[in-house]
Amino acid sequence: MFNDKELRLKRHRRLRQKISGTGDKPRLSVFRSNRYIYAQIIDDTAHATIVSASTLESDLKKKYEGKVNKDAASIIGAVIAERAIKSDVKHVVFDRGGYKYHGRVKSLADAARKGGLLF
Repeated sequence: MFNDKELRLKRHRRLRQKISGTGDKPRLSVFRSNRYIYAQIIDDTAHATIVSASTLESDLKKKYEGKVNKDAASIIGAVIAERAIKSDVKHVVFDRGGYKYHGRVKSLADAARKGGLLF
C-alpha cells in the first residue's frame, strides 16, 4: 500500500503532465511542509525560477510570527503576487503540487488572486 507522501507525488506527476509554465504564462508552484510553505513562479521552457517566496525568509518571519499556518500562507500568497507583478507577470498557471485545494494551499491561492495574479 502507498503512504501519504507517495500518493501526493503520484498525483503531482499526473498533474505535471498537463500543467506547464511558459514565458507568457508561467507556473505558480506550491510546496508545503508541516512547518513552512514555499511558492515559486517558474518558466518551464527556460528552466528558470522567476520569483519565489517562503516562510523561511527572515524579513517575512516577522509578519507572520505568532499566527496560524493559514495566515502565514496568505502572507506568502500576497508577497508572491507583489513580486510577480514587479517582474511583469500577471497570468500564471496554478500548480498545487498534488496537495488538496484546501487549507494553506487555498489561502495562498486566494491571497495571490487578491494581490493581482490571474489564474
